[in-house]
Amino acid sequence: MPKTIFKSFLFTIFICLFAREVSSQTSPEKINFVRQGVKRLIFDENQAIPLSSLDPKAIVGFSSMYPRKTYSEIAADLNTEGETLIVQSPQESETAVWFGGFNPFATYTVDLESCLGSGEIGFQFSDSKDQKQFIVKVAYKDNILTDVKLKVTINQKTITDQSIAVNKEGPKNLQGKIILQMLGSGLNLYIHDQGLPKVIGQSDFNNFIDLRKKEYIHSLQSQLYLHLINGQVQIKKVDMALTTGVGLADIRTITYENGDPMLDQGRLWYTMSIRGRALPHHIQGVFSMDPTVFDIKLEGVILFDRKDGLLRNEIASHLFYDRNEQIWRGLTTGFSAYAFPDKEKKQLLAIESKRDPRFGFSVMDAVPFGMVGDIEDPHILFDEEVNKWRMLTCENQGQGYKAIVLESDYWNKGYTRISGPVAHNSTGTSIQKIGDSRYCFSGSSEREIFIYSYPDLKEVGTLKMDLPPWDSNAGTRVWPNIVQLPEGYPSPYIALMMDRYNYPGLTGPNWTYGALYLYHAYDQ
Repeated sequence: MPKTIFKSFLFTIFICLFAREVSSQTSPEKINFVRQGVKRLIFDENQAIPLSSLDPKAIVGFSSMYPRKTYSEIAADLNTEGETLIVQSPQESETAVWFGGFNPFATYTVDLESCLGSGEIGFQFSDSKDQKQFIVKVAYKDNILTDVKLKVTINQKTITDQSIAVNKEGPKNLQGKIILQMLGSGLNLYIHDQGLPKVIGQSDFNNFIDLRKKEYIHSLQSQLYLHLINGQVQIKKVDMALTTGVGLADIRTITYENGDPMLDQGRLWYTMSIRGRALPHHIQGVFSMDPTVFDIKLEGVILFDRKDGLLRNEIASHLFYDRNEQIWRGLTTGFSAYAFPDKEKKQLLAIESKRDPRFGFSVMDAVPFGMVGDIEDPHILFDEEVNKWRMLTCENQGQGYKAIVLESDYWNKGYTRISGPVAHNSTGTSIQKIGDSRYCFSGSSEREIFIYSYPDLKEVGTLKMDLPPWDSNAGTRVWPNIVQLPEGYPSPYIALMMDRYNYPGLTGPNWTYGALYLYHAYDQ
């Protein structure tokens, strides 16, 4: 065979093999995602991470374990009978019973058996000398809720003493659980007997006191507050825990530095925002899940330290483990700035921790790096082919959020735009591999999840779903959060998304979505 013919023959074989390889590469718009399950975690007791408690059935030496303070001439009687704490007083009394330290992002719960007579019950956060007091209390008369109040005292001066009650219409029985959801610069208060917890109070207290200050976290302690005019209160338990709140959103897979999803201990790991109410009231949670089932588990909470005396509740984070440097890094969105919008600007922050921040209560260092403005949902990876760090994020330039890709020689500075903005509204932007190729995914306000090429953001198509995480009444700016799994898993792709249904009963700005939706997908 002549050399020219042989070379032509080899070239033809190469082209055929290359074409076959290209044709075997799945294009993500051709994959159908099938819904497997849905759940909304609302103060899920099975998910709670305990911080402290007062459990009457497990007390020996009450006065030592749970010391009390009396603020009245008459001291109330405190006794345990079986599994119940009984507090009673025939005359007016005011008492605080210690049960734990203080965390301004924890959930506090009183499980009530009954409350006879009239008075107030709630939570007091104060230092050892009561120079600073923060009291949230529910007023009642004969088991009927009459008011919800917030009182803040600093150096014996009352800063505020006001009603924070909402949804006042109609009498409400004060029975079951009183749930106080602390959110750094705000709070929500619920009662829960049957069905969904009902909102009875809310407050933005950042103009009175900033409980995100480390000095308060280090010095304040938590007490059960009891102001009895007369009568008796029976309590089954008091708890302090990190919880799932009333909804979850901003779901992002934790990855390695090259963007590969972290599969550790047979589980995928996620950051999700634990929802409170409005933009400064959410908390960065860490969750895990076995990708073969639907066993979402709350693993921890992350706060962020900018070395200014505050611990901040930023969210919409992308956390990755840099194997080259053996350190945890990532980006987060500075939504806590909305607590003081006149003093701070929303911006992206570079975050870092030597300690594994996935478990328990963690604090990561956070540093601004010049990306100030209405920018959200960053996803970062190191692209070895170009030896660059790349970030997919969405920016609002006055016409809604649009996806853009930026590039830098460094993970935490010096980013310049290389593509975008796209034409469509964008949210929950993420970069994931399908086959051997990377793609960019984005939710939108257009009832579609858009797929773009990486890194040039050319439109590829939209995601196919049999039952999307919305209906005709719900918002559709969800986070796609698609993951390609290694060989051996029942499904080669999964997606974990949320809906945008707000929790009922809250007043004012309300971004408390949502339920979690699990999808499996297969190559067609």
